Amino acid sequence: MQPRGESVLKYIIRRLIIMIPELFVISFLVFMIMWAAPGDFLDQYRMDPSVSPQFLESLEKELGLDKPPIVQYGIWLKDILTGNFGYSFYYRQPVSKLIWGRVFATVILSLSSFFFSWTLGIITGVFSALKKYSIWDKILTVVAFSGIAIPGFFLALLLLYIAANTGWFPISGMVSINHSQMSAGERFKDIMWHLILPTIALGFGGFATLMRYMRGSLLDVLNEDYVTFARAKGLPERKVIYKHALRNAINPMITFLGYSISGLLGGAVIIENIFAWPGMGRLVYQALIQQDVYLVMASAMISAVMLVIGNLIADILLAAVDPRVRLE
Repeated sequence: MQPRGESVLKYIIRRLIIMIPELFVISFLVFMIMWAAPGDFLDQYRMDPSVSPQFLESLEKELGLDKPPIVQYGIWLKDILTGNFGYSFYYRQPVSKLIWGRVFATVILSLSSFFFSWTLGIITGVFSALKKYSIWDKILTVVAFSGIAIPGFFLALLLLYIAANTGWFPISGMVSINHSQMSAGERFKDIMWHLILPTIALGFGGFATLMRYMRGSLLDVLNEDYVTFARAKGLPERKVIYKHALRNAINPMITFLGYSISGLLGGAVIIENIFAWPGMGRLVYQALIQQDVYLVMASAMISAVMLVIGNLIADILLAAVDPRVRLE
């Protein structure tokens, strides 16, 4: 029997190898969808009567839009293998430079909402299950269903309205105007203060969903025979819940982890635009409007890689917490 560590390593290598054709298929489909969309980046120039046909022709050749789509894809694929993500039509800059300039803000917001939704969702889900049918359980159930039903953009607009009328929180941006004049500690507090509303707007729906799943999963486990047997042996209720029941109830939650990780960099498009957060969401939104193909492709590939890595992490964690699962 091979060691556990070696089995995990082989599993990771196998999944990474499988990821290559998956990313190839995803990139091809995204590129073809972008090409099939009506018009292209040059339409904004074609509608301007002052732009000459000669200029349009030269710009088309410069951007490579005069070539067939399959040839454009082949050129892009070749560049990707050398680490070149292409050139943005709209911003007239390398795509990699644009992404690295925005990724920090998106990572901060995404990680903040991730920890907000998971920490609060699991804690309140366990509390709701242990207080089943109590007034607290009913209140949390109303909050959860409200979070599931209310669209994220509507909640963001509502929070923005409250902030604008009360002045309790900043209404836009990532930092204050005088951010550069602050000390290191004050800068950190300034970013955290600007982060509160976007974090709630982005993470509230996830928190509500996770809370309901955690509650239902723990209630199912509490009715299992081994929990009844543990109680019959005279084990303290605290040990029965947190050592036996909770460990098994949290296993189904790990499957959601992969999808949560996959959305860390690309799940905040609308929220970032509402709060004027200078992240990748606003960048990708503008790229979609302008049909900036290579910038959209880069964003799609990052999301695809994050999805594969997220599912890989979820599988490994599930095997680590559940001895019945084997990475074979």
